[in-house]
Amino acid sequence: MKSKIEFFYDCSSPWTYLAFSEIENLVARQDLKLIWKPILVGGVFNSSNPSVYASRENPVKAKQKYSTKDLQDWSKIRGLTINWPDVFPVNSVKAMRGAFYAINKEMISEYSSRVFFSYWTEGNDISQDEVLIEIISSLDFDSQDFFSFIELDQTKELLKSNTQELIDRGGFGSPTIFIDENNMFFGNDRLKLIEEILQGPS
Repeated sequence: MKSKIEFFYDCSSPWTYLAFSEIENLVARQDLKLIWKPILVGGVFNSSNPSVYASRENPVKAKQKYSTKDLQDWSKIRGLTINWPDVFPVNSVKAMRGAFYAINKEMISEYSSRVFFSYWTEGNDISQDEVLIEIISSLDFDSQDFFSFIELDQTKELLKSNTQELIDRGGFGSPTIFIDENNMFFGNDRLKLIEEILQGPS
């Protein structure tokens, strides 16, 4: 049986986009089973990491400047183009509920990729139905079926449940990755560390 790796993520985070772009490569190299865990990161912040909001209201300018540089450096490494969108933070609840629809269709990677690209490269507001329609149309999803699905109580509960699960397991943001059930890692820059641990001492 393959070891599993759990990927808790919200498409509203640029650092998560970076991690997303590499996670499947890591999984392939290490022969792991990838468990997708869509969450609503705002719910995590509200419960366990409210300092995020304070830092947005009163950013440290030097740190903010460095963070911008860091993001662009990582973007080059990952081969991505990240443009800061006009709408930030964005309400990603519909997009992240839609991730469960994509999981059911076995197209979660393709769906997530298009949501990330639409928001972080093209600058589209992924809270808007017309933007989601463009995304799902590119995947040949039935729009009526999709929008009906994301309004189901059980779909809403799936997103709430994953979000609460992350909080209960000690998570505080996106992306959060678990290996071996309880070995938690936070952030795009931890993927190399995860791989080193999986490979064991050389």
